Amino acid sequence: VLIMNYALGIDLGGSSVKAVAVTPEGQRLGDTNVSFDENEPLDWAALIQRIVQEMESQHGGRAQAIGLSAPGFAAPDGRSIAVMPGRLHGLEGLDWTEFLHGATANPSLVPVLNDAHAALLGEAWLGAARGFRHVIMLTLGTGVGGAAIVDGKLLRGALGRAGHLGHACLDPDGTPDICGMPGSLETVIGNYNIAARTGGRFATTHALVEAHRAGNAFATEVWLKSVRRLACAIGSFINILDPEAVIIGGGIARADAALFEPLEKFVREVEWNVGPAPVKILPAQLGELAGAYGAAWHARGENRS
Repeated sequence: VLIMNYALGIDLGGSSVKAVAVTPEGQRLGDTNVSFDENEPLDWAALIQRIVQEMESQHGGRAQAIGLSAPGFAAPDGRSIAVMPGRLHGLEGLDWTEFLHGATANPSLVPVLNDAHAALLGEAWLGAARGFRHVIMLTLGTGVGGAAIVDGKLLRGALGRAGHLGHACLDPDGTPDICGMPGSLETVIGNYNIAARTGGRFATTHALVEAHRAGNAFATEVWLKSVRRLACAIGSFINILDPEAVIIGGGIARADAALFEPLEKFVREVEWNVGPAPVKILPAQLGELAGAYGAAWHARGENRS
């Protein structure tokens, strides 16, 4: 039996494309994760076209809706990524409705979201953020993505810039990040500069955490300093947005107890605790497919206002 009522969610990352076919109830019909050549111009764009064609063929017909998430921030009309400095050349301004539907008469909109915004929407639909009307998410990876849901709606701001929590300043005298912010959260825990932060001793955050677990004193010092700065940023976000919960995702979140145990301790030290219970610090549940789920959910017309 061919299931026709489904949406496709596509999440464009720095080196791969994740996609999911999902019913309105959240049942996953299929998913894929395919790498592309970062040095080949628009290789990712051709790959996304192919994935859409293949998944629609697998599920017996065109998806009722297609949504896309990508780094950068989305244009106000939701048809493209307006700004993505430094990588994925060709992404800025690419109209995904025209690109995926071509000359189709009255093409259905392919709405575009920032990847962290999409990840939080996915977690709110099917993951760790379900049931919360006030929740923020941080994705810890190469950099630090962020998003917020306030009063049950995704916080977008005037230009779509809202929720870029990774670019909050923790050190006005620090090194500028990709957006020009000195000493941002991204510069103190992002994987992209781990070699610089460790004097060349560690090439990845994963290697740093493994050395910390093994009792390496230098690794422990660097790691816990990073986690405490993350905690101070979270404490600041709690004061600004007053969430019920903070969801932590991304590759660095796979450090599990090595991250969450000290993070819980450090957040409690700085949290302005005026409520009946402290703000929950929760691991994301949807893994690498969170953005794809969020893009699919958004494509059905939810939360686009």
